[in-house]
Amino acid sequence: MTTEQLYQIYLKHPQICTDTRKITDSSLFFALRGDNFDGNKFALQAIENGAAFSVIDNAEYALDDRFILVDDVLETLQDLARLHRKQLKIPVIGITGTNGKTTTKELVKSVLSQQFNTFATEGNLNNHIGVPLSILSVPSDCEIAIIEMGANHQREIAFLCSIAQPSHGMITNVGKAHLEGFGGVEGVKIGKGELYEFLSKTGGIGFINNDNPTLITMAHERGLKNTVGYGKGSTNFLSVRLKNSSPYLSVDWNLPGEPKQMAFSNLPGIYNFDNISAAICIGGYFNLSPEKINKGINAYKPVNNRSQILETPNNTIICDYYNANPSSMIVALENLEDTGAKSKVLILGDMFELGDESAKEHRLILEKALLTQAERRIFVGEAFFMLKGIEDAEFYRNTPEASEALNKRPIKQSTILLKGSRGMKLESLLDLL
Repeated sequence: MTTEQLYQIYLKHPQICTDTRKITDSSLFFALRGDNFDGNKFALQAIENGAAFSVIDNAEYALDDRFILVDDVLETLQDLARLHRKQLKIPVIGITGTNGKTTTKELVKSVLSQQFNTFATEGNLNNHIGVPLSILSVPSDCEIAIIEMGANHQREIAFLCSIAQPSHGMITNVGKAHLEGFGGVEGVKIGKGELYEFLSKTGGIGFINNDNPTLITMAHERGLKNTVGYGKGSTNFLSVRLKNSSPYLSVDWNLPGEPKQMAFSNLPGIYNFDNISAAICIGGYFNLSPEKINKGINAYKPVNNRSQILETPNNTIICDYYNANPSSMIVALENLEDTGAKSKVLILGDMFELGDESAKEHRLILEKALLTQAERRIFVGEAFFMLKGIEDAEFYRNTPEASEALNKRPIKQSTILLKGSRGMKLESLLDLL
């Protein structure tokens, strides 16, 4: 079956499922393979659960005409998404970056939704599977789509651009993350810069943080001419300044020739200033009124353990344990320093995917943490444990060991920064805090 023929079936059954536990009636099931599973084995179950068709790549499971046999299910999914994207005559905003891309995506969605029927990537479906699924989820009445793109190797963003075909795009920042896959920070610049390359080749528009020299250089090196700048300077399309940061950020902003406005957010941490600025810039570019932009900024409340503030009977917890890398660790520590809390506690978990740089980067974070005013400094994970022996710090090999220590010596009446890579499962400590 050709992609075009499959697309006609998709138009009649536009709900895509890859998990038989989430089958919806009359959907299309794509039998993806993984390292530890083969979706072909579940093709019949998908039909029995209500799917109209199962797309498979193993003829053994093609029982009748409800089973669509293709050469490669994943490639077919990606090709189908490319074809669907060509039919979407709407702006598609691609967002990538080391830190802040999910928060920025959600802020942009909140702003644009004040005026447009807006679609955005759900959760972090931002890889070679998530991006095509997102594109295929864009409804026919959508007016603007926002697609998050993540990567841990070079050429991944270029590949995702070939599917999402962004007409607009932005890189939030470039920092120390996935160093093992990218081959160091310079490799990260090359990988993230692939979005600028795509926009340059296609005549797309890039939203650039003009307070970030690295992004300016990356855009210039890739010949990106169509840019919309935001930052503190008055010559930017959006001029924005931090007004207040405690407990939540508020900003002053204005567009060229327009009066000053003020936006109030529900986000803690100065590191969210750039994310808020990007959302205001994009809202202004798409001609939203200041009232709608400000309403959109204020309407967004963080979820998914990103910059969330949780009040427990005993403590205030800054929940930021969805992910961690050296860049995000530094700004999280700086944010804790800026809080007016009388008693502060650090609970930091290992950072993953740092390759040969792991020991060095963990030591740098440890040094920064020791300079941060705190009543207790708790480090969890094997990488941090290798650095044990330093005064004024506690080291535990894993989360269960940390739990035992917190049981014996509870934390009370403190503001706690809880941050580490997702695999550390720091959320298991919440009941003790």
